[in-house]
Amino acid sequence: MTSRVAASAPGKVVLSGEYAVLDGAPAICMAVDRRAYVTLADTDGDHSEVTAPGYSDDVGRFVTVDDDIEWQHGEASFGVVDSVWRVADLRQKGAMAINLDTSEFIDVATQRKIGIGSSAAITAALCAAASHSADVSALTTLAQRAHAILQGGTGSGADVACSLSGGLIEYRREGASVEALKWPAGLSYRLIWTGVAVSTTDKLKKLAANVSKPSRVLLAGASEDMAVAWRSADASKIIEGYRDYSEQLRRFGSDHNLGIFDAGHDELWHAANTAGLTYKPCGAGGGDVGILLGADDTALDAFTDSQSTHCTVLDCEMSPTGVRIGV
Repeated sequence: MTSRVAASAPGKVVLSGEYAVLDGAPAICMAVDRRAYVTLADTDGDHSEVTAPGYSDDVGRFVTVDDDIEWQHGEASFGVVDSVWRVADLRQKGAMAINLDTSEFIDVATQRKIGIGSSAAITAALCAAASHSADVSALTTLAQRAHAILQGGTGSGADVACSLSGGLIEYRREGASVEALKWPAGLSYRLIWTGVAVSTTDKLKKLAANVSKPSRVLLAGASEDMAVAWRSADASKIIEGYRDYSEQLRRFGSDHNLGIFDAGHDELWHAANTAGLTYKPCGAGGGDVGILLGADDTALDAFTDSQSTHCTVLDCEMSPTGVRIGV
């Protein structure tokens, strides 16, 4: 490898298709301009070191034995290194200093993790750095496999696809299919953080343990309808479409005991409806991030001001750029 290589990748929010994407329905995802950064650098000595500001104060140390990692310290903290090592060609490259920076995914005031896809972003960035490439087509299989290992086989891969591609995408699990979309003219949004962190993996394991109810099929159908609305790039159709979609998501969450609208999402949804706006949790729900949508920026700001004691508006926007090499 060269003496030093740097890479980064953005986080993401799921706008529709959460959970249903596991059943083949499309998910609409938006990359956001909070990025994970990776640097790999040659270093002297016989062991590699891993640091991860924004994630852990620990320092990982490992050596390579027969082209595999043998941890001296920090194995439990740095699973992403193990995951990428298994699928990337990192063999016989000597000792490295590995820095994994996800500090942009941490709320400064509370030091809590914001649920906008940090694990997918750092996986995508580490794969890019290891491969010395930001070629999405070449990285897709690598990053998807590594993240699946990291998550124990759960997840759809939508978050990885969004971190790689950037922008607004429609994603289908079969074939890791990605279609780039344009943000609709006249559609405004605010990303809202509830202040409560959620484990998506835990939610998916809970879903897998449940008996599927009819609402799961209905959510898949509603996700197809939302994809049609997003492809139309018509702001009014998208806003109108969320009325049915949110109802189906609420019913699905209740039927499968997932608590998708917990941690303040339900209150925000009701308040937004009263104000003539659209609100929904993003992704696993039960905390983390939601999105407020409408056609009038003034109305969105008035709403978020009225809810400022219950939630925080995230200072981030759509990132048009996906994974990249360099600063």
